[in-house]
Amino acid sequence: MKKLFGTDGVRGVANTGLSPELAFKLGRAGAYVLTKNAKGAPKVLVAKDGRRSGDMLEAALTAGLCSIGAEVYQCGRMPTPAVAFLVQKYKFDAGVMITASHNPVEDNGIKFFNANGFKLPDQLEEEIEELITEIEVNDTLTRPTGADVGVVKNCANALDDYAAFVVSTVPGLNLAGIKLAIDCANGATSEVAHVIFEKLGANVHTLFNQPDGCNINADCGSTHMNKLKEFVIANKMDLGLAFDGDGDRMLAVDQNGNEVDGDLLLAICGLDLKQREQLTGNTIVSTVMSNQGLEVFCKNHGITLLRAAVGDRYVLEKMLEGGFVLGGEQSGHTIFRKFSTTGDGILAGVHLLAVLARQGKSLAQMSQMVEIFPQVLINVRVNKERMKDLDTCPKIKKVKDEIEAQFTGDDRILLRTSGTEPLVRVLFEGREKDKITAWAQQLADAVKENLSDGVAGTH
Repeated sequence: MKKLFGTDGVRGVANTGLSPELAFKLGRAGAYVLTKNAKGAPKVLVAKDGRRSGDMLEAALTAGLCSIGAEVYQCGRMPTPAVAFLVQKYKFDAGVMITASHNPVEDNGIKFFNANGFKLPDQLEEEIEELITEIEVNDTLTRPTGADVGVVKNCANALDDYAAFVVSTVPGLNLAGIKLAIDCANGATSEVAHVIFEKLGANVHTLFNQPDGCNINADCGSTHMNKLKEFVIANKMDLGLAFDGDGDRMLAVDQNGNEVDGDLLLAICGLDLKQREQLTGNTIVSTVMSNQGLEVFCKNHGITLLRAAVGDRYVLEKMLEGGFVLGGEQSGHTIFRKFSTTGDGILAGVHLLAVLARQGKSLAQMSQMVEIFPQVLINVRVNKERMKDLDTCPKIKKVKDEIEAQFTGDDRILLRTSGTEPLVRVLFEGREKDKITAWAQQLADAVKENLSDGVAGTH
């Protein structure tokens, strides 16, 4: 069973939970597992989202990679989906992104991509973990010397190559006259997002694109959208796009300041693909978190909605199993499989604008197609060691069972642990907001009392 890897790589508080010593071991073990079949010196791309701790972890990770004999190509601050694309474009053996995505600045993470730009399956992550355990006991991995030791090189054209790729996916799109606000979360999209939308002709107003190493996701980005909403309304923008710290998520804001989440994005883009006969199997893949309103919308338009476990890697697995081209999460991971192997916030934003242009409608008009059921989500911060007790705690189960006994046909509950943070997520959904709010708080209090000492937040 994996201990280091969560649903999206290895994460922890930088310099404690995710130490440079661990980053070095991840570099050695990851390079060994992922580059076994490399011809000559293996080539590995390394990028980061701009957190202050990124330099420290990059140095340690790079040392570990070089100690196996890898050539490390560093490209600095770069969106996660750019790494997935560039590994394929440059025909490298692996890629590594140093990021904690939407998490606060004190956290950081390391996630690997294989030579085909895919995040690693569970079995490979387990193999890396087992190798790290061996390294800690007796490091017998190869240690080349002399001219065989790995070196570090600069990947100078990476941003330009990624930008050119995204623009190439929407041939002929002209956004002239569109007033667009983008929120870069002071993160990995800060240098490249405005370039791409400006290339397409939009009048771009950029917010939170001045990363200083400590302000990533700080009251900005896709998890804190109030300032973007206010800017869109005050400056009469046509719409706004908000990315997260590493750029693999995007949520939107219409001209009235209303948030457009990942479920609505799937509905808008999915219907457009179906109308153009490009929605393979007339199927969209989402997760168990997705709103029932998306399911009703899909049913009404002859689209099948498949639900995967939470995490864009699990969405992608189900997409690959069925050959499906569109999938995503309510949180804003949207995967256009024709173009990408992972969620890509900028790419999703470009294709959303392309849909609006084709349909000749505003984002507000398109969003009104879907009736969203009220949802209440409470994130309960828990003791990391006790997260495993969520499904077996009798007191929590008793409260949950009592609430479910009161359900009507439209009510549902999802109780799960986060794969990226020490949180339990309590999600209720139904048609009566007051009722599900009370239930959610009741269950969250039970989780708090039995597993933790605080509630992280409600929305």
